[in-house]
Amino acid sequence: MPRGFTLIELLVVMAIIAVLLTIAVPRYHQSVERAKEAVLKEDLAQMREAIDKYYADRGQYPETIGEIAELKYLRSIPKDPITDSSSTWLVVAPAETERGRVYDIRSGAPGTARDGSAYASW
Repeated sequence: MPRGFTLIELLVVMAIIAVLLTIAVPRYHQSVERAKEAVLKEDLAQMREAIDKYYADRGQYPETIGEIAELKYLRSIPKDPITDSSSTWLVVAPAETERGRVYDIRSGAPGTARDGSAYASW
């Protein structure tokens, strides 16, 4: 006589799986957000360092973000991990006494980070 699982056994297993998922899914989303924010901070630091090196070498700031990659200060312009686009970076212009157009770079992502600060203020 073949034996199978009873309905009660299946319901208990499904309940255990549901409880485990309610614990795991929010943690997963938090870790994804935390990772995106870490990548954003690192990308901003790398691009700012490249802008500074460009200025140190040439005595002026770059005219465009793409110029940094074209002249091999970066391999390529990274994607903003929050917007998943490399065209959403916000350019901060230098003081009027400086030559060039790209003094600093900021994220163009809307919203706020987990610490409450706006992405655009990083």
